[in-house]
Amino acid sequence: MHIGILTLHIHLPGSNSLKQKRSRLKPLLARLQRDYNISVSEINFQDAWQEAVIACAFVSNDNGHTQRYLQKISNWVNNSWPDVDVIEEHIEIIP
Repeated sequence: MHIGILTLHIHLPGSNSLKQKRSRLKPLLARLQRDYNISVSEINFQDAWQEAVIACAFVSNDNGHTQRYLQKISNWVNNSWPDVDVIEEHIEIIP
């Protein structure tokens, strides 16, 4: 069993309040959970208006599949959410 963790540090330009940030972040998190069947949560910068760190967790029995799946998710966020800038991404596989 392999546990994969994708961490995305994102910038939300134009967010002028925490309420506005949450209204932009919530649909992204819901869509990731629904479309990719992963666990996802905001894990850092909860009080910042224009920044967030989200983590996605995925469990699989194949290391290569885990790596490819998490990379696919990262690419999807980059390509499908133009109002979100990915500052940094990190994939970690725990055997």
